[in-house]
Amino acid sequence: MRVQIRIVSGSLRGRKLTCTVSPGLRPAPDRLREALFSILGNAVPGRPFLDVFAGTGAVGFEALSRGAASIVFVERDFRTANEIERHLQAFGVADKATIVRADAYRWAERWPGRPEPVTIFLGPPYPDFDRRAAELYALVAGLQEKTVPGSVLVLQSEQQLPWEQMPGQGTWDQRVYGRNRLSIWVKEVPGTESP
Repeated sequence: MRVQIRIVSGSLRGRKLTCTVSPGLRPAPDRLREALFSILGNAVPGRPFLDVFAGTGAVGFEALSRGAASIVFVERDFRTANEIERHLQAFGVADKATIVRADAYRWAERWPGRPEPVTIFLGPPYPDFDRRAAELYALVAGLQEKTVPGSVLVLQSEQQLPWEQMPGQGTWDQRVYGRNRLSIWVKEVPGTESP
């Protein structure tokens, strides 16, 4: 099925991503993206943004539109990744983006981290929370360990997460938007507040 996803705000506001959506792909709705970037605030402009399990890339494009310094899209499906590339070219922003055509779990194991704070959005397939829970939490823990203070990690899910299994338990902020949940973790800088 072909759908159009509108970029909500920023320099690319109103531009549309025309994507083929398979049954397993669930693009982040407008309302969810608006809420996400309202929460992130200053954790987007001028800093690297990683859209992991990118799917249509809607979240990454929104970050780019709102001034992220660079975007890394991690997407396993080659057709979906090719659509992200086509939109990057069409919007004239390909120079700010990297597409990693790889399994997110394998990519995360090899990702070396960055020397500066980053914002990472994780939108794993919902079945992974049951079928690959241990791998998913290991991926989250690995990213938490590799980021520097000031970094932000956001995990999108559809269900209440088992906090006792979550890495860095007690430091997650959860927001609910209809069927969607955003769980936000900030690697604290000593003496500063969360965004």
